[in-house]
Amino acid sequence: MAQQNNLSEDIVERMFKDIAEEKLEEKPKNLKKLGLDEIALVKGQGNYCAVLVDLDKHKLIGMLPSRKQDDLRQYLETWGKEILEHIEAVSIDLWKAYHSLIKELMPQAEIIADRFHIMKAVNVELDTKRKTIKRQVIATKKKAKSEKIIQVLKKSKYVLLKNQLDLTPQQQQKLQEVKSALPVLGKMHELKEEFREIFEKSEDWSTGLTQLSDWLLTASSLFPASCQTITRWFSEIMGYFGTGITQGVVEGINNKLKLIKRLGYGFRNFDNFKLRSLLSWEFSC
Repeated sequence: MAQQNNLSEDIVERMFKDIAEEKLEEKPKNLKKLGLDEIALVKGQGNYCAVLVDLDKHKLIGMLPSRKQDDLRQYLETWGKEILEHIEAVSIDLWKAYHSLIKELMPQAEIIADRFHIMKAVNVELDTKRKTIKRQVIATKKKAKSEKIIQVLKKSKYVLLKNQLDLTPQQQQKLQEVKSALPVLGKMHELKEEFREIFEKSEDWSTGLTQLSDWLLTASSLFPASCQTITRWFSEIMGYFGTGITQGVVEGINNKLKLIKRLGYGFRNFDNFKLRSLLSWEFSC
């Protein structure tokens, strides 16, 4: 922009920050439903920035260069009690730091564990079992049998983890081959699909409670890690059936933030990344 308009980069940056000061408000208005999540500042380096979203307005309302609990607490406290006390629900992933901070600053808000993060835990456990079986088969001395199973397992990850209704006829056939050759994966797949349908088809809180409790009893032997996670977060998961709130809006915003980061070829200065991101939603609203 500086080159196209025969200006210095410092002048362009100052104009950018002047617009930000004029357009951006430090505190959200009429915030009822809050989404908390994070994205990696630099992929693979473990550095994350916190992302705060107004779920009703589908709008990014805050970013921090850290997701540490103390940093989040300090930022949220700047909003003041008049805002925090009116937040009715907060959607989070399965991170305990978010949970305890909400209990501390927004005790009236209902905490809702995102259904897609729970579904991811189930999928991870299913895929881990698939990998374990593959390693065991490779290690066996019965070469003819092992080659047959390995062939069945080839390209089986997608058909096992994808929603069954979205599979093509060829993928459906592959799924049936896996189920016939490896009944344990077949049973885990059926339980995975049942779990997804609980969230898709339960029409009220009581139905969700009954079906999820029944699923835990049936799946405990095949999905021990997932069942433990669900049990720990049971009340927060049940919040979904009463509100229907998910992190879907947040994930969509996170994808746009990643695009902004790519278009800028990365940002050495977090404040510039933050302003560029916040202004994107300010001008689009």
